[in-house]
Amino acid sequence: MKLGSNVSAVKSNRVLVGDEVRPAVVVIKDERIHQIISSSNFSKDVGCEVLDVGNSLVMPGIVDSHVHVNEPGRASWEGFWTATRAAAAGGVTTLVDMPLNSIPPTTTLRNFEEKLKEATGKCFVDMAFWGGVVPGNQRELRPMIKAGVAGFKCFLIHSGVDEFPHVADFDLHAAMKQLQGTGSVLLFHAEKEVQQTPEENADPCQYSTFLRSRPDAMELEAIQTVAQLCLQYRVRCHIVHLSSAKPLKLIQEARQAGAPLTVETTHHYLCLCAENIPAGATQFKCCPPIRDTNNQEQLWSALKAGHIDMVVSDHSPCTPDLKKLDSGDFTQAWGGISSLQFGTVFQLNGKLFDYSAPTRRRSKNEIKTPHTICLDWFITGSPILVLEGRYPACFSLNSVSAHLISISS
Repeated sequence: MKLGSNVSAVKSNRVLVGDEVRPAVVVIKDERIHQIISSSNFSKDVGCEVLDVGNSLVMPGIVDSHVHVNEPGRASWEGFWTATRAAAAGGVTTLVDMPLNSIPPTTTLRNFEEKLKEATGKCFVDMAFWGGVVPGNQRELRPMIKAGVAGFKCFLIHSGVDEFPHVADFDLHAAMKQLQGTGSVLLFHAEKEVQQTPEENADPCQYSTFLRSRPDAMELEAIQTVAQLCLQYRVRCHIVHLSSAKPLKLIQEARQAGAPLTVETTHHYLCLCAENIPAGATQFKCCPPIRDTNNQEQLWSALKAGHIDMVVSDHSPCTPDLKKLDSGDFTQAWGGISSLQFGTVFQLNGKLFDYSAPTRRRSKNEIKTPHTICLDWFITGSPILVLEGRYPACFSLNSVSAHLISISS
């Protein structure tokens, strides 16, 4: 079968259905997964194009809801053409683009339309887009919801780019009032400035210097604000890239009090630890920071207990010069890790999902939010992933047709 061919069914001896792998046929109709039937009950004379992948594993594709594509304006950091190819190579069949690092940022309806235009014809997987909340743009939120944004993101601290300023309490209350009754969601980069004693003669090339500059207290302070807003307005709120385990109790208490609050963590917080980061290795810098092994173990426990809802990449690339690799100065380097392609590798190696442990499962009637990321077991409409050899081939059910994407490098 040639690349770009339309397929109506995928047959395999190994299809992941629920918590078992068995022979089955995945039937595609109107660009969505329509039905999964036993191979023995499938007739070859169905009048549709069937792709038989033999013993290759067929499983749900991954949704990565935290990706910085950076186009338009900073395509030299990453653009749709390269980001979505990396996603396909890594088994990500849907990604959701963050509203900042592109120029202009996705903070107005006009800017959102410009981003959609820029993405047209460049995407190898399905795309969705977050809007942004910045000071003074509250009147833009409902028009952007109507135009199709998945929700909104804001920062409680400097975002790293001047064109996406962080919000104050007034801005948050104004945004919350606009979002009430819409069913939309507000995402928070949950760090706030806290009073710290300046360090004298600290070595900027030591990771510990950077880590001390972003203590757990910054996340805890921010999440207290998020929890209060969530309870006050009953607008869905989501904490992005939780790195500290200390706010987990606060998050659970807010949920128990009725707050519609969710939280994510990332591959790098689960797989990397501060003790192992060498001096000058600024490729490990991200905000909030990678913390110590004890903290990492607590994140794992929370994930397995269902207290952390999802795992994302927070793919945040930049040009090499911005990482200050020559000087190794953590205080000046760009904060972001590029990992869009590697989530499936972690998962298939048992890093993210322990199939021997009990996991929280959705009921059939539970609403799936737009920002959910997990290996959802063949829910109607999910894209699918075929693992074949070293690299996967992804079936992305896009707005045109179900088509085969094969990325081999």
